[in-house]
Amino acid sequence: MAEQRRDARDVREDAQDAPERGELGARGARDVVERAWDELVATARRTVADGLVVGTSGNVSVRVGGTVLVTPTGVPYDRLTPDDVVGVDLDGRQVLGSLFPTSELPMHLAIYRATDASAVVHTHAAHATAVSTLVPELPLIHYMAGALGGPVRVAPYATYGTPELAENMLQALAHRTACLLQNHGTIAYGTSLNQAYDRTAQLEWMCRVWLLASAVPGLTPTLLSAHQLQEAGERLRGYGQKS
Repeated sequence: MAEQRRDARDVREDAQDAPERGELGARGARDVVERAWDELVATARRTVADGLVVGTSGNVSVRVGGTVLVTPTGVPYDRLTPDDVVGVDLDGRQVLGSLFPTSELPMHLAIYRATDASAVVHTHAAHATAVSTLVPELPLIHYMAGALGGPVRVAPYATYGTPELAENMLQALAHRTACLLQNHGTIAYGTSLNQAYDRTAQLEWMCRVWLLASAVPGLTPTLLSAHQLQEAGERLRGYGQKS
């Protein structure tokens, strides 16, 4: 794939000089890519600051037209610069940057192909990873599961970076916007990086609540019924300010 990689600065110059070349060559595309990359890097750094990721584990992506910008593999997020942009097309061919994309690229691309996602966040959050080793589905400890589409499933374990893991993940994500990855972590998507991140953080919080409640000797957590979750989910669809 070396011949397909190009320096990010070269691509941005092409975007400015050759508007007839398609989405990344359209007027203003350079600024769109730069803004998206800056937001992606900020989100990736936030996963570390909030304790959802340790070191270079986890990864973040955002879709810009037919291009997916994604964090590179093995590079600490605090070292990323605007010239480190990494982008691939929906078939995984690298079209931006010289750094290798994350090893979890198959999961990200599987989500973009199967859903209307604009952003994906994958973490190794501690409480969520712990829960993924205990149950096939996060018990209904809180109504915010409704904001993720329903009970959060656990995708069966498969080696990281493999098509098998991506397929297991897609099955767990059916009619959901987040799932747990067994002995691995979390993955969530949304219409924006903020939404994907918020869903990730919400999932980690629910996992922590369930673990805390389950750890009290002699007591069993009260769980919501499917009907109660459905009612909450319907109310959550109208939650927040109207645009």
